[in-house]
Amino acid sequence: MPALTLREILALDPVRATEPELLAGAGGLDRPVRWVHSSEVYEGANFLDGGELLLTNGFGLTDADEEVRRRYVREVAARGAAGLAVEVGRSLPAMPAEVTDEARRLGLPLLALRRVVPFVRITEAANRAIVARGLSGRTVVRPWGDDHTAALLADLADRAALNQPEVEARAALAGFHPGPGARLLGVSVHGARDAGVVDRAVRQLGGAGVLRAAFPADVLALLALPGTRSGDLPGPRSGDLVWAVQDAFRTAAEPGATVAVGHAVAAGGGWLRWSDTLRAARTTLELALTVPAAEPAAPDGPLVTSSRALALERELTRGGVDANRERLAGMVQAALGPLLEWEAVHASDLVRTLEVHLRNGCSPTRTAALLHIGRQSLYQRLERIESLLGLEVGDPDLLGELLAAACAHRVVRGRAGERPVAVVQRRVTALGPLKGA
Repeated sequence: MPALTLREILALDPVRATEPELLAGAGGLDRPVRWVHSSEVYEGANFLDGGELLLTNGFGLTDADEEVRRRYVREVAARGAAGLAVEVGRSLPAMPAEVTDEARRLGLPLLALRRVVPFVRITEAANRAIVARGLSGRTVVRPWGDDHTAALLADLADRAALNQPEVEARAALAGFHPGPGARLLGVSVHGARDAGVVDRAVRQLGGAGVLRAAFPADVLALLALPGTRSGDLPGPRSGDLVWAVQDAFRTAAEPGATVAVGHAVAAGGGWLRWSDTLRAARTTLELALTVPAAEPAAPDGPLVTSSRALALERELTRGGVDANRERLAGMVQAALGPLLEWEAVHASDLVRTLEVHLRNGCSPTRTAALLHIGRQSLYQRLERIESLLGLEVGDPDLLGELLAAACAHRVVRGRAGERPVAVVQRRVTALGPLKGA
C-alpha cells in the first residue's frame, strides 16, 4: 500500500478545520508524507530529513526581511520537505508575497492555514494515520504477523531506530495513552499460556494502562501506572511501584511461571527510557532462567523477580556470562577460595549462607528464616566462614567484595551445569537476542 500523500493529509478533519488554502506547489499534492512536524520557523528546516510536512505559526516571518523569508523557503525545499503550512491571521496577518513566490518557483507546496487549530491535534491525527498506513502496508513477514502492539514492543525491546513522535503515535494506535506523570514498567513472562496473565495483574493494580503481546516463548508487556503516593496501590508497600507490580504477578501468574519486572521510568522521559525498562525485564528474565536464585522461591508459586533484585547479577554479566566467565571465576577464587576448598570435601552450604546473610543486611533472624535453619546453626556457620576466610563477615570494608564474589560463584555454578534444568530452559526468544546486551 502506498504511503500517505499530502492530498490525503489535507483531507483529515483537524487539517480541514484550519481551512487550508494551497498557494503554491499544486503539482506536489501527491507527494508521500513521511511525518508531520511543527516548529518555530527559524528552527524548522534544521531537523528535516525529507518527506515531512512542516507546520509553523509564522511568528519568525513577521519581522524578517524579504531575503530572509526567501532563504527560509529555499532551505525547507532543499531539505526535501513534502510541504510547508503556515498559520496566518494571528502572528502573521497575511502570507508574505515573497514566500509564495519562492515556493512557486521551487514547486514547494505552500499552505495558508486560515483558522487556528492546535498543531498537536494536527500532528497527532496525521502521524497516527501515517503510522497506520505504514504498518498495514508492511511486506516484511515477522513472527507476530499483523499485531501492531507486538511489533511496537519488539521494536522497543530491540531498540530499533525510532523517534518519540513515532512511538507515541504507534502506542496511541494500540490504545496506550500514559497520562501526565505516569510511570512505566517493562514486564517479561516465561511459562504463561497467553497474555491473560498480564490482564489479571493489571486488574489487581486497579486497571493500569498496558501494552502486551504474547510471543512464541514469552509474554512482553509495558505497564503504565499513575504517579502514586503511598496507599494508592494495593499491598503493604504500596508506594513502591516495582514491588506492587511484582506482588500482582505473584497472584496472577501460574505456578512454574517466571516473571521479571524492569525498573520504573517516567513516561515523559522519552522512548529510550521505555526501551530501557523493557530491555531490563528481558535481561532479568534470561538471568532468572539460567542462574540459580540467591534465595529459595515459594515452592508452589511463580518465580517473580525484578531488575533491581538481580542488579548485581546483571552488572557482573554485562556483555554475557560466557564473555565474563573467566573473570568471574578469578573473582570467586580470590575472595572465597578457602570456602570452596572446604565445600569440596565437606557437606556444607557456606557460600550460599554467606550470600543470603549479606543480601539481608547481615540480619541473623532474616537469614535463618530464609535458610530454614535455627539461629544457633546459623551462628555456627558464620563462625566457620570467618575462621576459613580469616576475617569478620560484618566488616563494612569487605561487604561489597564478599557479596560480589558469592553472587559470581552462583552465576558461574549455574553455567557450569549444576542447575541443568535451568540451563536447558535458556533460549533465544522470538524477539531475538538483545541487541547490544
